[in-house]
Amino acid sequence: MTNVFELSRVSYAPGGQAILKGIDLTVPANALWTITGPSGSGKSTLLRLLATLLTPTSGTITYNGQPQAAIEKPAYRKEVSYCFQQPSLFGETVQDNLAFPFAIRNQPFDRDRALAALDSVALAPSQLDAKVTALSGGEKQRVALIRNLLFPPKVLLLDEVTTGLDADTKALVHRLILRQHDAGLTVLSVTHDETEIAAAGKLVTIRGGEVQHD
Repeated sequence: MTNVFELSRVSYAPGGQAILKGIDLTVPANALWTITGPSGSGKSTLLRLLATLLTPTSGTITYNGQPQAAIEKPAYRKEVSYCFQQPSLFGETVQDNLAFPFAIRNQPFDRDRALAALDSVALAPSQLDAKVTALSGGEKQRVALIRNLLFPPKVLLLDEVTTGLDADTKALVHRLILRQHDAGLTVLSVTHDETEIAAAGKLVTIRGGEVQHD
């Protein structure tokens, strides 16, 4: 089976400031990895490199055996989906956000599918018409997550998406992610949450811009 990601001597040093240093890392298909480490160690930078939001200063990243840089970003980002720590919603309503994945695929909005996605994270059908400005932080995070999963990607990159969520909402998010993983999704999750770290099946620690495996 082809590995999802292979990183060879990947460094990121904007303006000469080394954030990641010579990373060698192989991520197998259907991995469920938790990435941790001190603040400023390079965890989020690693995810952003994998998401093509940043470009390595040196080294190479391959995705499913192809050079990452050779793949058109719109196609790549349909398969490798990145969730920000601070959810970024747009437009006026929740529907505006959930309609977006359909629009970029030139497909009509499927209201029933959107309602099922809301239900999967315990959001009421009425929330589809809610103004994004009226949502709580936890509600925004759940909407952002299901927006990324309406068309399941092959890889989900989660950058501390449960920060600030209450215990019940965290549990909902974890169940949703595990269901997607069981269906074949590769998941890489950055977290400082001690409970999530303790429950990690595979823990990868980054310190000083370098990777340490458990």
